[in-house]
Amino acid sequence: MGIIFQTDKRSGITYAYENKAFWDKEKKQSRSRRTLIGRVDPQTGEIVPTDGRCRRLSPSSGADNSSPDYQMPKTMKELKAEVKRLLAENNDLRRQVEELTSRLSS
Repeated sequence: MGIIFQTDKRSGITYAYENKAFWDKEKKQSRSRRTLIGRVDPQTGEIVPTDGRCRRLSPSSGADNSSPDYQMPKTMKELKAEVKRLLAENNDLRRQVEELTSRLSS
């Protein structure tokens, strides 16, 4: 068992894999399996855990960058209410921008 570093030629990103060797009885050869550990940070050299899709944490882990206490809507009713709230907030912000731009131009 060991850690292997492999650089993706297309992106230039180095990934770290855990390598496990085993004996294949049919082919009578040593084989290995690799599992992704994460990306290697170019500045520090640390391994940053990733799920393999350019995300630091998986969506199921509950990590959301916008707000720590935000809960995604679970039903269509909740989703429609959230969309309605966001549209109203958007309109309010547009009104505030127009008001501020008119003050600046005066």
